[in-house]
Amino acid sequence: MEEFLSNGVAISYLDFKPLVADKDEPIVLVHGFASTHAVNWLFTQWVKTLTEDGRRVVLFDNRGHGRSQKLYDPAAYGLDAMAGDLDGLMDHLKIERADIMGYSLGARIATVFALERPERVRSLTLGGVGLSLIAPNTLPEGLAEAMEIERIEDIEDPGLKIFRGFAESTRSDLKALAACARGAAGQGIDPAALAHIEAPVLVCVGTRDDVAGDPHPLAKLFRDVRIVDIPGRDHNRAVGDRIYKQAVLDFLAQRP
Repeated sequence: MEEFLSNGVAISYLDFKPLVADKDEPIVLVHGFASTHAVNWLFTQWVKTLTEDGRRVVLFDNRGHGRSQKLYDPAAYGLDAMAGDLDGLMDHLKIERADIMGYSLGARIATVFALERPERVRSLTLGGVGLSLIAPNTLPEGLAEAMEIERIEDIEDPGLKIFRGFAESTRSDLKALAACARGAAGQGIDPAALAHIEAPVLVCVGTRDDVAGDPHPLAKLFRDVRIVDIPGRDHNRAVGDRIYKQAVLDFLAQRP
């Protein structure tokens, strides 16, 4: 991976060229909490799908995740700061405008970016978020403590236990994730603000996703939005689903 500094924070990224010679439309992918660029986008064949469709695909590890710099102060993990890393990466790669796709926490980061830098967003795809996008707390209550507890067996809440198990499977820095959970918590997105997003929006959520919440109420909040249900998929399995991928390809082909 290559690296650049975003306000002094080292961010690791990859930049894939399209496999269709006459097209070069960039899309930037933002992964979720405790995940990495590889887990969300490489292992699930998203990069292959999008480059074969003629897209330039840029992916990176959020601060505190993967190969990017680990920070242990919760104040470093505000959604504004994490959206700033996305902004800085586009500056670094001299990409003026791109399609943006985020999953789970990445979808929240992408939404904040679309609100703060609308001129840089050609379209916005949000995966793994429904009503959770506008919940008062960005991440589940008790998530930081679940990252810090010594043994996963001592976590009583099943949902938090899944998050901790996922974090261990991605070999994450649990201390950095605890700081991220605390820094991003309580930074909910104002529902009224979503109406200010002029770019077309696609929302894709698994029908068994208990983390995301119901996506359909978001249809009344965005100006131009399409909601897609991913049948039979939970929060972790929806990200690589073929229905999700086809919906994104169709969306990108139809957006202005």
